[in-house]
Amino acid sequence: MPAPRVRKRPEERRAEILDTAAAIALEEGLERITLRAVADRLNVAPGLISHYFPAAEDLVVEAFSAAATAERAQLFAASGMPVERMAQFIVRVEDARSRDMARLWLNARHLSRFRPAIGQALAAQEELDRAQLLEIIEAGVAEGVFPTGDAFAAAVRILIAVDGVGSYVNDEASFEHPSYEHFVTDAAEWALGVEPGLLHAAIARL
Repeated sequence: MPAPRVRKRPEERRAEILDTAAAIALEEGLERITLRAVADRLNVAPGLISHYFPAAEDLVVEAFSAAATAERAQLFAASGMPVERMAQFIVRVEDARSRDMARLWLNARHLSRFRPAIGQALAAQEELDRAQLLEIIEAGVAEGVFPTGDAFAAAVRILIAVDGVGSYVNDEASFEHPSYEHFVTDAAEWALGVEPGLLHAAIARL
């Protein structure tokens, strides 16, 4: 006799739905998030998903935001010296394991042209990332390790470098060259005004 299905609390079920939708987004793309696709993965009726997300667009937007929030927790170390925290951020964005997330950001940027709600979520997540990076840079400026005269501009330039590299993530042909593989490191050293090689050395020590 099969065990009776456990009825989950609403907040648990909603979180489960979001986690599943975020997984679909990372693996297959935001376009693949449908009420039925999420229901199939959870082995529940589509009506249960629509109970929590009557509009599929709301689920898509929240799934992207959930994935970006989870990524942020991995990218930005909460403690440590500014140079070390910057090195940890760069290592994570330059690592091959970040490719799925880079694809998701590229996917969201494309869809934002046609779907305003995704564009609004994208802008909100960008602002949160910028604030986290800015906090690291301002700490470094205060300690005298980042000579930049404009911390905000440095944060913007570094994030543009991240997005620039990410724009190649769907290329089938591999391209292996230090100028590409460590572009974010090089751009960050320039944006922060540090001596060339400082962040490369910090990364090597991790």
